Amino acid sequence: MIKRILLIFGCLYALECLAQDPRLAQQYFDEGEYEKSADLYAKLHEQSLDNDYFFTQFLECKIQLQDYDAAENALKKEIKRVKYPSPIYVVLGFLYEKQNKTKEAEEQYTKAIEKLPKDQFTITKVGANFMNANKLDFGILAYEKGYELLDDKIFFSQYLADLHNRKGDVQKFIFYNLNTLTANNMNTFENCKSNFQRYLKAEDYTLLQTQLFERIQESPLNESLVEMLAWSFLQKKDYKSALRQLKALDKQRNELGDRIFNLGVIAANDKDYTAAIESFEYIINTKGPNAPSYIESKRMVMDCKKKMIVEDYVYTKEELLSLEDEYESFLNEFGRNTQTISIIQEQADLEAYYLNNIDKAINLLTPCLQYQAIGKSRLAEIKVSLADYYLISGERWEASLLYSQVDKDHGEDLIGQEARFKNAKLSYFFGDFDWAQSQFDILKSSTSKFIANDALDLSVFILENKGEDSIMAPLQAYAQAELAVFQNRFGDAFAILDSLLVKYPNNELEDDVEYLKAQIFFKKQEYQKAAEMYQLILDKYKEEIKADNALFELAQLYEIQLNNKEKAKELYEKLFIEYSGSTFAVEARKRFRILRGDKIQS
Repeated sequence: MIKRILLIFGCLYALECLAQDPRLAQQYFDEGEYEKSADLYAKLHEQSLDNDYFFTQFLECKIQLQDYDAAENALKKEIKRVKYPSPIYVVLGFLYEKQNKTKEAEEQYTKAIEKLPKDQFTITKVGANFMNANKLDFGILAYEKGYELLDDKIFFSQYLADLHNRKGDVQKFIFYNLNTLTANNMNTFENCKSNFQRYLKAEDYTLLQTQLFERIQESPLNESLVEMLAWSFLQKKDYKSALRQLKALDKQRNELGDRIFNLGVIAANDKDYTAAIESFEYIINTKGPNAPSYIESKRMVMDCKKKMIVEDYVYTKEELLSLEDEYESFLNEFGRNTQTISIIQEQADLEAYYLNNIDKAINLLTPCLQYQAIGKSRLAEIKVSLADYYLISGERWEASLLYSQVDKDHGEDLIGQEARFKNAKLSYFFGDFDWAQSQFDILKSSTSKFIANDALDLSVFILENKGEDSIMAPLQAYAQAELAVFQNRFGDAFAILDSLLVKYPNNELEDDVEYLKAQIFFKKQEYQKAAEMYQLILDKYKEEIKADNALFELAQLYEIQLNNKEKAKELYEKLFIEYSGSTFAVEARKRFRILRGDKIQS
């Protein structure tokens, strides 16, 4: 029994000593005692011949000691011992290179490649050794030979792509990355996409597309190639070309249009409404009512068409009537109910502000007040819109009542602040300047930047222009003209403004009058006349408060409606240089850079 116990303790002691050796060897190495460390690592290597780490550390100790002969002898011994010595030839070559023996190093590198076995692990290790030694060309040769030896176009392609990327060879970087797509594997697709996103410049995507087109010609059934081509077009924001590829993929896979719907959403968010509409209409026309995104696609088509009207303000009466028909068709198909209430709101907005059909807008929204479970916020939105429409139709007190209800029910919520602002502006329109100004002063601290800025502007405007009781008439006339514009009574607005200038010459509102006239011409789509009015303000009132507004509006006119990008660029530059303190300066600089062709981060 005593002998057995002693034997067990002896074995445990030996194991403990063995476990301590690697830690002790590393401790010596860290402390710079390379001789002691080398002796221990040599013993450890003899005990575990398959452990590369011990041998590598031994070599590193010898190199630190500049005992190159010992390192060389150990490497040559190892070459004779192992079955596949190619990785060791690379290390020996690197050792020669440290001694400036370039010729001998090259011989070892060449030998490493010549003696490559038909073994995936060894080939990978040789390539990694070359990469660690920064011998990129030899690494490429090693993987290319492995490519041939194993007749495997996929496995080594990622390594080759990495090496060519380090060398700056974009064509081959793309080529070998695309090799990994031959298996239609989602993991390789995402990895390939990630590599392109990380390393390709904007101009490199043309090279990618060229190679993809060539490969698709050779392998038309490879869906990953088609999907990658569509993705590459998305990177260049060429949504129409991306759509063309995704349509082909959708038909090939007999899908339900989900990819195309997602593309439409991306295009719509990027304001390429034409491509977005084409995407959604493809789903509507080819997938039909059974498609999961059918209803949303119909809604998005109308949304995009309306945004094209609202944002660019370039449209014909026929386009408005066509959009109205689409709203009617949608609501006839899906009903007028809680689920379609947003469509009803959008149509009412179209009727009120673009088709000048106030009665129809009111009749569309009024029943929505009785819908069940539409939510307090939605109900408030409807009341505010209805109040706007009543004000347009001249029913002042009905409008004020609805604004007040929303203000009372929603307190400090954004919709409540909006209602309070609009109610205050209603009072401004009808000449109750003191009450309106008191409300604007409260709203200057609104959580909404837009409401706060508008409230501040109107408060200051009233303060500067209301004067004494005997000379409040110019401001009252101007407010009436603004109300007429809001109500789409443009002829009345012009008459009031012209009368104001005749009755009260040289008053403080002259630049505001010209500015409002420019806005009326814009609403009437008489863009050249609007541009002339804005230019008049810049020529005659360049020191007045409306000058920077007029300059920004004029630049937008030339950019969008008049389609003169160079003139727009010139005006944006003028704004951020000469009116650097303007609230429009930052946006003007951004638009200037876009028109100049700079790449802007979104």
